[in-house]
Amino acid sequence: MSTAIPFLKGHGTENDFVIVPDPENALDLSPAAVAALCDRRAGIGGDGVLHVVRSTAHPEARAMAAEAEWFMDYRNGDGSVAEMCGNGVRVFARYLQHAGHVGEGDLAIATRAGVKTVHIAKDGDITVGMGRARLPEGQVTVSVGAHSWPARNVNMGNPHAVAFVDDLAQAGTLYSPPPVSPASAYPDGVNVEFVVDRGPRHVAMRVHERGSGETRSCGTGASAVAVATARRDGADPAVTGTPVTYTVDLPGGRLTITERPDGEIEMTGPAVIVAEGEIDGDWLESALR
Repeated sequence: MSTAIPFLKGHGTENDFVIVPDPENALDLSPAAVAALCDRRAGIGGDGVLHVVRSTAHPEARAMAAEAEWFMDYRNGDGSVAEMCGNGVRVFARYLQHAGHVGEGDLAIATRAGVKTVHIAKDGDITVGMGRARLPEGQVTVSVGAHSWPARNVNMGNPHAVAFVDDLAQAGTLYSPPPVSPASAYPDGVNVEFVVDRGPRHVAMRVHERGSGETRSCGTGASAVAVATARRDGADPAVTGTPVTYTVDLPGGRLTITERPDGEIEMTGPAVIVAEGEIDGDWLESALR
């Protein structure tokens, strides 16, 4: 590992990532290596790693290779594997454009939650087809200190618990995962969103992301929040036949979420590449000792 490893740094509404291009899947990105790269004081710093691999080169993506040339092998900041990251998909697409692999228009990206459709617009925004939300049955409760709230269980390819609160400060510091009960509802952990109303079809949120802590933005979380809010408001496009759109404000910016009558959810927002360089192989090797 003594050779230098190319990397880039990017963010989508300040949900930031270390991007590691590795088309042939030649790098062994262990959980410890990912955590070292994401360390904000001793590493590059990020909420996660976007490992860029050709679908044909990754065992988890080969079955999707006919639909999507590229696989987003996403890792949380603690090194754990995640199924999907909405902001990550936008930044992943921006990297592919930056590297000359794709241009403006439509493309497909393979993820552990399936193939995602992406549109890179001329104005710079990127729209991601997030798939359909699943709404598992059963009561879920989120707690912070002495406060507790009923939450909506929403699955966007990864699990979410959405709680409506009076003030986002009620979420506390979000240094550690807010307790969610029953624990059996989320055997692999959960992303927890706290939501307040800002106006008609306009909400604001904070999120504790499983494996990363509080992040400045979460695309799947914003999608889950829009769906949960729509159902709370009595809006279901599958019933009315009319799309519903929510504006979702996050600490890092604003996303627009639309749920269509066929259940498909589209998320639109910015994605930025801010730097590129090389990871010193000797540093990474020493960080893993």
